[in-house]
Amino acid sequence: MKRILFGAILFLCLQVSAQQHFTDSIYKPKVRKTLTYAEKDGQELYLDVYEPENSFKNRPVFIFMHGGGFGFGSPRNEDEVKLAKIAASYGYVAVQISYRLTRKDQSFGCDFETEEKIETFKLAAEDFLDAVNFMISKKDQFKIDPEKMIIGGSSAGAEAVLSAAFNRDLLFKDASKYENLKFKGILSLAGAIVDKRYISKENAVPTVFFHGTADNLVPYATAPHHFCDKDELGYLILDGSRSLADKLKELDTSYMLNTFPEAGHEISGIPFDHLQMVFQYFDDVFLKGENQQIEHTF
Repeated sequence: MKRILFGAILFLCLQVSAQQHFTDSIYKPKVRKTLTYAEKDGQELYLDVYEPENSFKNRPVFIFMHGGGFGFGSPRNEDEVKLAKIAASYGYVAVQISYRLTRKDQSFGCDFETEEKIETFKLAAEDFLDAVNFMISKKDQFKIDPEKMIIGGSSAGAEAVLSAAFNRDLLFKDASKYENLKFKGILSLAGAIVDKRYISKENAVPTVFFHGTADNLVPYATAPHHFCDKDELGYLILDGSRSLADKLKELDTSYMLNTFPEAGHEISGIPFDHLQMVFQYFDDVFLKGENQQIEHTF
């Protein structure tokens, strides 16, 4: 009897040990919990939390921001919900956030003034950082480790999270309320920022990039947003995935650049076919601290 009991305990310990690598889809997500993290401009901003059915303490967190040109979309889009449930099945506390859709029913293209575009990035980045701070305030409730914070976004959401990580000093007059926020890693799906020169050794974060070389909205390398002409109101140079990966390489920071030749903005979609690879990178680099600089062409 003792041998059987010992064997069962050993098996359970091995299962727990394996799962702590967060590379296996083992756990069933709990029922989604919704919390309000802020009220701004008459809007109630909420986040949906998907927990794994486990009792681990100090769990890693994956916080994601949907796309939609800052004018539409939802954290309850079918693909966003699917992504959160997959992350929870790996043992992450997965969070999908809403934010101010400041361009709802309005243009975000070449007829929208450059300075207002930058303000749009700022407001979205602010909402994202406030959501992160809120989750940290709930760390005991959700058994999360603030030192294991992974963030991600698609399209406009990717622009917001990249801005929150790399362009705080450019966008905010006073970013001191966010100075203690540190991220372990970023997942960027067709994202870009205003100025890669603000990335330094101090704020560089390992990042996984997905981007199409023929993206006509968010540049793959360095080019105008929406490829506007210089004489148009919305002319704004952005640094996309290729340029950001080059900057991280220069700083000897880990990155994975997944390039899709001749593909357009559809690469901003959730890369379900590549998620196993992504979560393995999360584990090896973001959580274990390995240094890996990888480039794939699909």
